[in-house]
This record gives sequence, C-alpha cells and structure tokens, in this order.
Amino acid sequence: MIKKSWSKLGKSAAVISLSCAAALSLQGCVEMVVGSAVVGTFAATDRRTFGAQTEDKAIVIKGETRISRLLDKNGHVNVNSFNRRVLLTGEVIDENAKSAAEREMRAVEGVSAVTNELIIGPVSNYTARSNDTLITTKVKATFVDAKEVSANAFKVVTEAGVVFLMGRVTQREGNHAADLASSISGVRKVVKVFEYITEEELKTYQATPSKNPPSDN
Repeated sequence: MIKKSWSKLGKSAAVISLSCAAALSLQGCVEMVVGSAVVGTFAATDRRTFGAQTEDKAIVIKGETRISRLLDKNGHVNVNSFNRRVLLTGEVIDENAKSAAEREMRAVEGVSAVTNELIIGPVSNYTARSNDTLITTKVKATFVDAKEVSANAFKVVTEAGVVFLMGRVTQREGNHAADLASSISGVRKVVKVFEYITEEELKTYQATPSKNPPSDN
C-alpha cells in the first residue's frame, strides 16, 4: 500500500519540495519548485497562529545560539519548536550537559515546555545524519500523500532512526500518523510529542484554515 502511494508523489509540487530537503540547497529548491504561493498556503493552513509560527522560529534561533555557546563542540543538539513547545534531540557527553542544555532552553523567552530527548554518547556522523534526513523526507512525503492526514499539521524530526512527531492534532490523527511513520523503512521507533486538540477544535480549523484560531498554550 505504501509503495503504491509513493508512485503518485511525483505529481505533487509539495512532495517535490520535500524531496529537496535531502539536498544541500533546500531553500533554493523550495523557492524554485513550490513558489511563494504554495509556501503561503502552507503557512495559512498551519494550526498555529501566525504569531506562534514566528515565535517558534525565534525560539529555535535563540535556543541553538545559547546551547552552542554552552557546549561548544562537546555535543550535537537539534532544537525544534512547535507552538512554543520545544523538542531537544541529539547527543551530549554526560548528564550535566543534558541538564544544562535543557536549562538554557527553558530560559529562552516564549518557551512553554521542553521535551528533552538528548542521548548521552558520541556525536553522530555525517552518514547517520544524512540517513535521518532521508527518513524525515519519506515520512513527510507519506503524510502529504495520505488522504486521512493533514500533512501541514505535523512537524517531523528524526534522530538515529527514531522519528519524533510534533503538532497540534487529535488523538485519532496522531495515532494514524504514527502508524504511517512506523511503516517507513529505516524507522526504529516513533515518539509522539503532540499537543492534542479535540475533534470539535479540528472542525474549527477545517472550517476556517486561514484564520488560525488563537492559542496561548
């Protein structure tokens, strides 16, 4: 079933842009294939407010800067934020570094919660990270092709073959997305880092996708 759906992906500009994520020139590829209109549509259908989307970008930049200064080259930490909820993944040298990275992240203005999934161990190599990027691309593309899933409601992060799913979704949507992700070759485990909404809230989003209902969570 998954293989059959993948045969259709070439017809979608959105999927082409996701495939470019595995390339070195991601930004240029997205701009060339998708164009500002599609990017604008993705932003408009995001279940975060526009303010939250902007804050998330600022949170990531500030968090990465603070943690980079803290660890220098003694670690590899990825910072992702969705609706002000932060996910930390990567590798650090010990428990002290793991705790310190979380403290630095919690000190960033606007952060409402931090999920610390940092692993204590050696820094991952280029091959491992490239493989994670490929897995992320496959998961995103599968979501785009799945009729039962609103792809733009999810943020996908992969670390050492473990897929972390973020987003504002219902229990039903989250479970289905996790099932789809777990079917992808190379995925060792799927971890849900969702902010759950009700089915009634989902209907509101679907009725007015361009008017992201506000959330202060």
